[in-house]
Amino acid sequence: MLTENIAITRIIISALLGCCIGIERYIHKHPAGVRTFTLICMASTLATLASIWICQTNLNLINGDPGRIAAQVVTGIGFIGAGLIIKNKYDVSGLTTAASIFATSIIGIAVGVGLIKVSIIVTVIAILVLASSFLFHEGNSREIALEKMEKDEKSEKENKQ
Repeated sequence: MLTENIAITRIIISALLGCCIGIERYIHKHPAGVRTFTLICMASTLATLASIWICQTNLNLINGDPGRIAAQVVTGIGFIGAGLIIKNKYDVSGLTTAASIFATSIIGIAVGVGLIKVSIIVTVIAILVLASSFLFHEGNSREIALEKMEKDEKSEKENKQ
């Protein structure tokens, strides 16, 4: 049975988990940081809690499904993530930020339904994956793409002259 004290505890936990992911993004100077990730995780948790609460307190609901609001969270975050992804001629940026926001919202949903330990483990794994980007040379591929773009721009300028 969901109580207000349980809900408050889950909101605080989700805020802390979102904050942890946001700190990693802030440290690595990415556009979405502590506030963004904290709010996304906390709001996803609240949406899930509200969905559970509605079904729990209104027993006369014929079509009461606690998953409905959570499903809309996933759709909304997908929309936000799609807006973050930018494709240039040689480069795609924003994919990791979009994926991080998606993961954070799902962590929030999981906290909302009470999967606290799982949410903490997924948060730790997400932070490790985000922090280990130097192992995969993501920066190098972006640098190569930017160099190609600069060469193309120089070639176009020379051709115009």
